[in-house]
Amino acid sequence: MRANNQSKTAVAPNKKLIRHIIRHYLKYDKENPFIFISALLAFLGIAAGVMVLMIAMGIMNGTQKEFSKKLFVMNYPLTVLPLEEDALNEELLSVLAQKFPQLQFSPYYTTQVITKNDGAVQGSLVYGVDFDKEAAINPIFKEARGDTQNRFGVVIGEGLSFEMNAQKGDKVTLYFSEQQAIGFGTMPLQKRFSVDGIFKSGLKAYDKAIMYTSLEAFRKLLKRKVGSYDGLHIYTQNPLDEIEAIKKVLPQTVVIEGWWQQNGNFFAAMEMEKKALFLVLLLIILVASLNIISSLLMTVMSRRSEIALLRTLGATKKEIQSIFFTLGLIIGSMGIFAGTVLGGLGIWALKTFDIISMPEDVYGTSKLPVDLMPHDFGLILLGTSIIIIFSALYPAKKAAQTDPLTVLRNE
Repeated sequence: MRANNQSKTAVAPNKKLIRHIIRHYLKYDKENPFIFISALLAFLGIAAGVMVLMIAMGIMNGTQKEFSKKLFVMNYPLTVLPLEEDALNEELLSVLAQKFPQLQFSPYYTTQVITKNDGAVQGSLVYGVDFDKEAAINPIFKEARGDTQNRFGVVIGEGLSFEMNAQKGDKVTLYFSEQQAIGFGTMPLQKRFSVDGIFKSGLKAYDKAIMYTSLEAFRKLLKRKVGSYDGLHIYTQNPLDEIEAIKKVLPQTVVIEGWWQQNGNFFAAMEMEKKALFLVLLLIILVASLNIISSLLMTVMSRRSEIALLRTLGATKKEIQSIFFTLGLIIGSMGIFAGTVLGGLGIWALKTFDIISMPEDVYGTSKLPVDLMPHDFGLILLGTSIIIIFSALYPAKKAAQTDPLTVLRNE
């Protein structure tokens, strides 16, 4: 037992010696300045890589969130559509409201129209909505609508307002696909609507094509049945969780779609682009890690006689390996810390100051959106740490394999 205890004590690494040698090797060596320069380049490379990764991933996330927010204005989290006439009615709405009191509902009618004013003609999609219910789930519509609720009033997009030269308070003519009898013939149904509000979603395609009017206008002009609708918009903060529960309540005569199904290809492309960008930028850190390997190998080669002397004085292979492995981790960890600080400052600067401006009519925002998610930040730290650990392993093993007899004989 005593012999075993003595052997265990002898094998245990001398932490004090390890710390002393590490401090010695971290100092600038006048005789071998390239070792320090190589370590400095490794530190700067890792710091730059982490900083660029943080800012790039923050911009990707911010852009994705900005587009999602804009799309949600017109593409609601969940939409219920009937497969048969009268399948979506007040009875079904009552059941949904009773079973899901936490959700907000906005039933609607919809049809395509031709908008005409001041010699300009534009195809549009008009929704008939309950103004109060729609305003509760659509902040853009709420702001544009104001306090007015004219039965034959419309809320149009900024793009359509510009194309039609129709400002708030003006009147536009809507031509419907339904026909009306005129003498011995027919002509498309038309009606003059007053412009009660102008919304700006930030997406030109929606601002030029969509307008809102009242449910009463649809019922009066297009003879839509009271209590039967063309669709139902549902607002929820957790659509992925709620959709399955709602499906169980809905009859087979209606279907429900989520925003990810309506715009799935767009968001899938953005997600793949983000992953590709992460892997490409991670190569910056991989290249920087080569400087760690070269710096440690240069240190091992220049300190061979010292390593051999330490071995003859009783230092174990494990202690030698621990010295150089810790050196690599220190260089890498300092790079990660510096890169995190620089990346955080960069993100703060982009959020606070208008450093990069963009055309709002193209991107929907004039300020560069930046939002680094904790999940992505964790992946950056994890990926960088793995690269640094593997970069420090090989030089540490080479240092531990130094043969003191061979080195001292050559000396």
